[in-house]
Amino acid sequence: MNEQSMIETVRSVYAAFGSGDVPGILARLGEDVDWASETTSTAAPWYGVRHGKAEVAEFFEQFGSAMAVEEFTPLVFAANDTEVLTVVRMRAARRAGGQRLEMNLHHRFGFRDGVIVHYRGTEDTAQTVAAFGS
Repeated sequence: MNEQSMIETVRSVYAAFGSGDVPGILARLGEDVDWASETTSTAAPWYGVRHGKAEVAEFFEQFGSAMAVEEFTPLVFAANDTEVLTVVRMRAARRAGGQRLEMNLHHRFGFRDGVIVHYRGTEDTAQTVAAFGS
């Protein structure tokens, strides 16, 4: 898989996220995917390491139940022979309470055999922790 193909796969994951198509996201992941938001906090329900497609589906369920996304705009894509790095502008509101978050997200996707097998995301955890009151 070349760099452009990996970038297009990540673009399709983002498009699926935007339309709420979790099965479409899962279709692009390896069975043994390792997925996590990089944080030591446990404030947000989607924080923590997930393994396998079923646990990644829970990640999206937890995020979607907690947050209403108002903007999710990919700004930058970069790739090498096994990874895609992105910067995404996100604006969202907490469903319970309405606290608003606005930040850049940084995502790293690792590929093997044409599918995503590793994901790490970083965000402004101070905003998230403040929104969740923990």
